[in-house]
Amino acid sequence: MNHFNFFIKKRTNYFYLIFVLFCSNIHAQDSWTSFTYNLKIEASKKLKFKLSADIKVENIDKVAWGAIYARVDTKNEENGFFDNMGDRPVLSNEWKNYEINGYIDQNSTSLVFGGICISNGKFYFDNFELFIENIETGILEKTTISNHNFEDNTGNIKLSAWDTDFQRMTVDFEKGYAYNLVKDDTEKGYSLVIEGKNLKIDDSSLIGEREEYTPQIGTLVSMLNNLSDRVEYHVKNLDQRELDHLHDEKANSIGALIMHLAAAEKIYQLYTFENRGFNDEERKFWGPALNLDDAGRETYKGHDVEYYLKIYREVRAITLKELKKRDDSWLEITNATRESNNHYYWFHVMEHQSSHLGQILFLKKRIPPPPTINLENKKKID
Repeated sequence: MNHFNFFIKKRTNYFYLIFVLFCSNIHAQDSWTSFTYNLKIEASKKLKFKLSADIKVENIDKVAWGAIYARVDTKNEENGFFDNMGDRPVLSNEWKNYEINGYIDQNSTSLVFGGICISNGKFYFDNFELFIENIETGILEKTTISNHNFEDNTGNIKLSAWDTDFQRMTVDFEKGYAYNLVKDDTEKGYSLVIEGKNLKIDDSSLIGEREEYTPQIGTLVSMLNNLSDRVEYHVKNLDQRELDHLHDEKANSIGALIMHLAAAEKIYQLYTFENRGFNDEERKFWGPALNLDDAGRETYKGHDVEYYLKIYREVRAITLKELKKRDDSWLEITNATRESNNHYYWFHVMEHQSSHLGQILFLKKRIPPPPTINLENKKKID
């Protein structure tokens, strides 16, 4: 007798997934979907399992991929086994079988598995199989999965036995995800196909050409935006105390450094787009930020993060607008009064932002915690 007990848990909307991808991405991804099967788990010891399925992907986007995944939920919300094939994504447009080999801890409560679709494309799934180790023999034994090959109630809009976060069984849609049951391969019978269409893809980690820009300028824009996104990500939740903190008497605050990044980008806009420096009015506003030191320490305090980020974003918006008016040959232009070409100046803007981002991270880690209130002493004083 197998002392491993399981049964199908009442279907719930398990749509959250922890996406461990190839590289760290600071943006939340909306361009994915999943479908899920949930088993209640009780095991008296650690057991192996194997999950497999047939998959193929017809790529439309260069970042599109599919996969199966498995997640073991445990008591007290402890971390259990998880694999979403993020290190071996399915990219092939030919049917192949893929598998996940994992384990179920004795403190497990459920095994959640299914399929994942990333980005625009068509994602085909069929023939899910699950094998769980027999506690007495150590042999992996096949476990029943209802509608494992999608042959049940094919005329029904609801996908039998599986939870989904896509709504319709139709491909007549303009944006988002939809699914259908199709006979793509006569030997397979029905297969599940999920289509993603017209989804906006986060391309912040893809360095390369961008729409509305010539090739080299588009690549430059992708780098500039990647760096500014990182700056915003690391400062967006800081409060006024943290933004104003001075590490020592010669340090600059994080708030002042954000203004410094904006000011440096502003001066290079003027150099390269207008062939001039600051006028008197601009120097009065931007001078403390560009030069920092005592003027910067005195000027930039008492503001929330949106004050700084609003200025930072406004400067970047001008950069992007002006770069759309230029082509790749403009990057090679050298002003007669300077030794560097336009490409160097905008490379320097990126290098400058990267350098000061490191400084911001250094300072952020050294901000002291806020003062604590001793309620006992306060009570005695009152």
